[in-house]
Amino acid sequence: MDLQQAVKLRVLKLCKKKNITINKLATLSGMNQSTVNSLVDGTSKNPKLLTIIRICFGFDITVKEFFDDSIFNDIDDE
Repeated sequence: MDLQQAVKLRVLKLCKKKNITINKLATLSGMNQSTVNSLVDGTSKNPKLLTIIRICFGFDITVKEFFDDSIFNDIDDE
């Protein structure tokens, strides 16, 4: 699994846990829905740290909390 896939899965997992849609996450994060959609649908191959920070803001969690998930243990660098 690459970083983009892991970030996508983490975002989807947090949306489900917090019972919010991608559209609501975009609003809470102060980003365009298309930006969040591109992250989730795989269009964005290299998510920027600023985007992840904004997503964390939308989820009301820290960046540490975002990456503190076993999904990031299986990252390939290929």
